[in-house]
Amino acid sequence: MLRNYKVLALLVLFSFLFIVSKAQIVNIESARMQSDTTGWMGNASASFALTKNTQKVFSADADAHVQYKSKRSLWLLLGSYDFLKASGSSLIDNTFLHFRYNYKLNPIIRWEAFTQIQKNVITGISSRFLIGTGPRFKVLSNKLIRLYAASLLMYEREDETVSDIIQNNARSSSYVSFTITPNKQVEIISTSFFQPMLNNWNDYRLLNQVSIRVKAAKKLALAVKWNYLNDSRPVAGVPSVNYSLSTGINYEF
Repeated sequence: MLRNYKVLALLVLFSFLFIVSKAQIVNIESARMQSDTTGWMGNASASFALTKNTQKVFSADADAHVQYKSKRSLWLLLGSYDFLKASGSSLIDNTFLHFRYNYKLNPIIRWEAFTQIQKNVITGISSRFLIGTGPRFKVLSNKLIRLYAASLLMYEREDETVSDIIQNNARSSSYVSFTITPNKQVEIISTSFFQPMLNNWNDYRLLNQVSIRVKAAKKLALAVKWNYLNDSRPVAGVPSVNYSLSTGINYEF
């Protein structure tokens, strides 16, 4: 019964995140929770900070993830919110909601389908809607390392905040990901994405994400995350290269 309440609480949070939405490429590999058992799993984290010296700075972020695994299927929901405001100006304001379904065709190939809604005020995107599908391959899997590759196709609709421009594009969304677990306490995940337009490969997004988790207790882990994004055709006035480095605490249930 307690587990059902936890799942319900996360779904309520996802409903809120759907209303406010986010823009980024999602590192789905760092979100997958590895388990040999079926049923519900998930985690959540949040932080808030207020600083006042020469200027007032307020920041907040929250992440939630819930998944359900059966013998052949994996259902995954992700949500996130990040906000940073200083001297009355928003420096970060983004959210997203992501849903993905994964079906095991055989020991090597999975078929994935996903949809995502996003918003990123700072990068000039009022909304970005994605829907796509394609195969995912298990290249290597042992106790030390797991290596996966995927080649997906997706439709993208993007509305810009600084103009009335609406983009409707078809893109490839390919990625290579590896997970290293040198022991039971440490997990390192690196994923690299390449998302070119199908009719113009000069219009692409390149992303690398690295996540390092170190278990501090049975349910708690310390996490360090690195994100690098190169968008060859960003919204006008927005830099093509963005990166971030963050640390935090992660709770699993």
